[in-house]
Amino acid sequence: MADQQPTQSSLASTFPDPPPFWQDFTPEKISRIEELRKAAGAGVDAGATVARIPDVPGDLVNLQPPAEPQDGRWRCFGDLYTLKDELPSLEEQGIERLIPGGPEHEQQAQPSSVTDGPHTDRALVLKRLAKSLLLNFLELTGVLGANPGQAEEKIGDIRTILINVHHALNEYRPHQARQSLIDLMQGQLDRTRAETAAVRAATDKARSVLEGLGSIDVPAGGVPPAAAAMAAGGLAGKELEEAALRAEREKWAAIDAEFA
Repeated sequence: MADQQPTQSSLASTFPDPPPFWQDFTPEKISRIEELRKAAGAGVDAGATVARIPDVPGDLVNLQPPAEPQDGRWRCFGDLYTLKDELPSLEEQGIERLIPGGPEHEQQAQPSSVTDGPHTDRALVLKRLAKSLLLNFLELTGVLGANPGQAEEKIGDIRTILINVHHALNEYRPHQARQSLIDLMQGQLDRTRAETAAVRAATDKARSVLEGLGSIDVPAGGVPPAAAAMAAGGLAGKELEEAALRAEREKWAAIDAEFA
């Protein structure tokens, strides 16, 4: 197993090789691990699978998922990750802090200063860093023209400024996420209120139409007054039916006009 451990350079390369334990996934070992899983899951509900098998043989260790990291950290492609994703401080990264907000600064902060206290003006801090970055770049061009061998120090200063800029932006991400959530919820609330107002308006309009229809006098026999008058004048049969249909169309036209 020791000779299968990948080197740090192979893990962090641009196109890393596949992990060496792929050679353990042979048909024979896969069938063996499946039999062990069936035996371990005999007392488990049907359809359930056992993630990890205790006391598995050494040659089958790589065929089951790895155990959860005990310290909450793991390495992937040469980079270290943690279960609790937190922004590391500049001091933990070994970078000189050029922006307020460090542990020592919080103890010595003066609330009267623009860049001190819990409510730091980050826009002002970023503007100062941007001006400092431009100045250092101008100095770098001068150093490269006079003595290129001394440009390494100035390049390091520019790198420190850029890392501080990125760190200041990343510290603002939680506030950005909260504000984005507030805007999203406010938009949903506005849409719900608009839909509720539209439903209430349609309800009021329908109620007024129904009240208007309820105020229409209908004879007990179900024959409209116009049709009754025509019948009294000597109209009968088909003409009387057409008159009744015409009166019904007029009613529906009035209803459509109300809802239009």
